[in-house]
Amino acid sequence: MTVTGRFPPWLRKTIVTSVKVAHTRELLSGLRLHTVCQGARCPNQAECFSRKVATFMILGDTCTRGCAFCAVNKGTPAAPDSGEPERVAEAAAVLGLKHVVVTSVTRDDLPDGGAGHFAGTIGLIRKIAPDATIEVLTPDFQGKPESIAEVVAAGPDVFNHNIETVPRLYPTVRPQADFTRSVDFLKKVKELAPGITTKSGLMVGLGESSEEVLNVMRILRSASCDILTIGQYLRPSDVQLPVMEYVLPETYDFYMEKGLSMGFGEVAAGPWVRSSYQAGEVYRKYSLK
Repeated sequence: MTVTGRFPPWLRKTIVTSVKVAHTRELLSGLRLHTVCQGARCPNQAECFSRKVATFMILGDTCTRGCAFCAVNKGTPAAPDSGEPERVAEAAAVLGLKHVVVTSVTRDDLPDGGAGHFAGTIGLIRKIAPDATIEVLTPDFQGKPESIAEVVAAGPDVFNHNIETVPRLYPTVRPQADFTRSVDFLKKVKELAPGITTKSGLMVGLGESSEEVLNVMRILRSASCDILTIGQYLRPSDVQLPVMEYVLPETYDFYMEKGLSMGFGEVAAGPWVRSSYQAGEVYRKYSLK
């Protein structure tokens, strides 16, 4: 059943407006950078921008896939901008980021899926903002092992690849993706670099059952995934899939407890949790265990 009407009380969020939000937006605009915060219409955007935190979205702002939950532009993208990695690194340094999160649109039009661009961005962040930890949230690179290996070799601290939803819903939610391919992706990262921190994320409220979520969690643990995020799917606009359920706060507590008992090093679960939301804090908490 599609959910209609106002948000429940636990999903009402105070909108943050401040000079810091404007400054962050101006900096990103001046450097001609995209963020998933803006591209995906993230509800946490103002909160994060007010803290001078942003998740950089490289390889342009147009995705070659048509995932039904996502507000990012879809179509034929422009050629990669060779100057973008350096501008990302510059922005990270100017913002004083201690943990830099870099994601991208999916670029199935590129032979390597954009892996080289990710690797170059990691290298320049290391050079310009050497004290920062780096997290990448990549597409599946169509499962190409050489692309995965190129990003692993660049040495990110966290390698994130989102599962997004349960296998049954893939044809509706992620028609051009493949659940098994994404699980194998995470396995390959660990195979290449056992010491790397791997991470994945799930949306809930799309019509999945709790047992389906728990089964995905078990599968991710079998792939040695270290960190898991679980958050409420919220429809970015009328074009995307409708919300089927507003998941109760206690359900997130249940998932967190179950996830930790399964062996995840850290589980961030809650209505407003997103894969890159407070990613630095989540990674530090994980690292201290």
